[in-house]
Amino acid sequence: MVLHLLVKGRVQGVGFRWYVQREAAEIGLRGWVRNTTDGHVEIVAAGEVNDLNELKTAVRKGSRGSRVDRVLEHELAESEGALLGPFEIEGAW
Repeated sequence: MVLHLLVKGRVQGVGFRWYVQREAAEIGLRGWVRNTTDGHVEIVAAGEVNDLNELKTAVRKGSRGSRVDRVLEHELAESEGALLGPFEIEGAW
């Protein structure tokens, strides 16, 4: 299963991407997380349904200092996950 999540709230400048990367890597998911230009965080994650549900729970909880107001979720085609590697932060220094 492949999911696209758009996380709205106070999620930039508070370590949220690092939090998501750590959680997703511990779960064993493939994919990426990145900031958007409009202040949100975008996530694409591939893995088993139960593992993705675990990530969604962590995302809704948020990192210390963050505030998650809304999570928009879309299921993507399995083919979208074919080229995803180990979970990483896109656009990080």
